[in-house]
Amino acid sequence: MTLLSNTRAMDRLIAIMARLRDPVGGCEWDLAQDFASIAPYTIEEAYEVADAITRQDMSALREELGDLLLQVVFHARIAEDAGQFAFADVANAISDKMEARHPHIFGSEDPDGQSRQDRWENAKAAERAAKGATSALEGVALALPALMRAEKLQKRAARVGFDWPDPAGPTAKVVEETAELAAAATDAERLEEAGDFLFAAANLVRAYGIAPEDALRAANAKFERRFRGMEALAGGSIAGRDLAAQEALWQAVKSDEKSQA
Repeated sequence: MTLLSNTRAMDRLIAIMARLRDPVGGCEWDLAQDFASIAPYTIEEAYEVADAITRQDMSALREELGDLLLQVVFHARIAEDAGQFAFADVANAISDKMEARHPHIFGSEDPDGQSRQDRWENAKAAERAAKGATSALEGVALALPALMRAEKLQKRAARVGFDWPDPAGPTAKVVEETAELAAAATDAERLEEAGDFLFAAANLVRAYGIAPEDALRAANAKFERRFRGMEALAGGSIAGRDLAAQEALWQAVKSDEKSQA
């Protein structure tokens, strides 16, 4: 597809959204929406894109990327209707940012032997400072999944030296937090200690160079696969079987997986 075709396709989508938001003859539902009301859909569509990628379903990915793009156009149209900014401002802002974050590509700056990650993080830090950031942790989005946000907070702290030198430190911290969770006496204490335990566990996983979100996602997939295998062996459902019988099914599924590996 040519650049002109891409431009026409984008213009068409922007025009469709403008028509849907037209106060005269537009769609009642689209006109009633604001940033907050469609934010959950935006998040949902991003997850559906990720799901299509995980399943390697290119047809679904094309569709889900369109749904996600619609969300960007929708937000931009709401802003334009309120006289705040338009889609072109959104596109130009990210274009400016990408060029600024790649001065060795779009400018004449020498990368000075820095890794791609260091250049990227240094550029982002400079952007935060230019916006008046007063903390190394500033700008880590509150709406991120909690496990992902924990990792990002830990990485930010690590960039200014607040980090364990090796996995021994976070390992000991997980043991400590496990004991504190077991000793918690009230619901409030258990909630706090459970959070500390999960935060420490994320930090330990990160110490091994593994993204906690990826690790838990893989564990979720493995559990679901094995549980469905248990149900298949049981002829449909494991309800009503005692724990020993369920454990036997679990071990049978694990053994079958190992034999096929």
